[in-house]
Amino acid sequence: MKKLSVIACLLIAFMSASAQHQIYPFFDDKGAVRIETVELNDAADTLVSVFHRADDIVWSRVVYRIIDMRYKQNYQLYFPVRYDDPQYRSLFKVIVDGIVDGLPVYRKAQDNIKPEFADANLIGMEEIPTLFMVDDPTADYSEDTCHYNVECSDAMLLHYDKKADKMSFHFYPYESFVKNQLKYLIQEIIFFDRHTSRLYSKIIAIAPLQSDKIFSTESDQVMAALHESLLFWIPFDALRPYLAKQYMIPQSNDNKRLTFDEFFAKKLYTSYILGDSNMYNRMIPNYAKTADEIKKEQQRIFDELLTFEQDLWEY
Repeated sequence: MKKLSVIACLLIAFMSASAQHQIYPFFDDKGAVRIETVELNDAADTLVSVFHRADDIVWSRVVYRIIDMRYKQNYQLYFPVRYDDPQYRSLFKVIVDGIVDGLPVYRKAQDNIKPEFADANLIGMEEIPTLFMVDDPTADYSEDTCHYNVECSDAMLLHYDKKADKMSFHFYPYESFVKNQLKYLIQEIIFFDRHTSRLYSKIIAIAPLQSDKIFSTESDQVMAALHESLLFWIPFDALRPYLAKQYMIPQSNDNKRLTFDEFFAKKLYTSYILGDSNMYNRMIPNYAKTADEIKKEQQRIFDELLTFEQDLWEY
C-alpha cells in the first residue's frame, strides 16, 4: 500500500513538473534582451471563447464603431509603419499577411455597409489584389523597382499567381497604401446571458477603411464616402488566430507583452459609435445633419447601453 502511495506521489509530481511552463532567461547568450515578439507554440493557437446557448440570450443589440488610428490609445494598432520590422507588425500588416495565407475576405454590400458572410460574397483570390490598388501619382513603379518578378505597373500591394494558385506580398507600394489606412469599422454585438447573469460584447466583423477616399464631411455624403472607403469585411473569429500569434509594439514598457487578440479582448482600444441596429436600417450620419446632432445621437446610444447594464441589478 505504501509503495502504491509513493508511486502515486511520484506520478503527480512528474505531471506537475511537466505541466509547468518552460523557463526562459531574460538575456540570450550574447547578452541581449531575449524577448520574442511572435508566439509559435501550441498555446498561441488556443483561443479562449465562451460558449453561449441561444436559449440563454434574452437581449442583444448590434453596434457599429470606428477605430481611428489617430487616437493615442490606438497607436499600438497602427505602428510600426514599416513592412519589414524584424519584431513587430501593425494590425494592417497582420491582416495583409493573413490574406496571403488564405484568410477569407468578403465583399461589401451594394446598398449598405453591413457585413454579409454568404458564400456568394466571398472574394476570390484573383480579385483580392484589385482591392489593394495604390493610388499615388507621385510613386515610381518602374521596372527597376520591381522585385520577385512582380509587375509594379499595376501598383498592387498583393499579387496573385494564377499558375501556382498562390498569393504574394509586394512590398514596394506598402508605405503608399498604409499611410491612408487610418480607420477600421467593426460590427459588435452586446448581449445579456441569463445563465451567467452577465453582459457580454463580441466583435463580429472588422473592415479596413481607406481614409483618402472619405472625401466629404457633408451629412448627405458621409455614408456614401464611407461605403466607398470600405475595402472588405473579415469575420473577426477567422482573424483571431493571426492576432493571437503576434505581439504588439510596446508602449512605455518594453516588457509588457500583449498580443493583438488580448488587446481586443480587453477592449484597450478607443472608438466612437457610427450607428446601431434599428428599424429604420440607417446609421447616425444618415439622419443627423450637424456635428452636434451626431454627438448627441452617439451619446444617446451610449447612455441607453449603460442604462440597460445598470438596470440589470439593484443597488
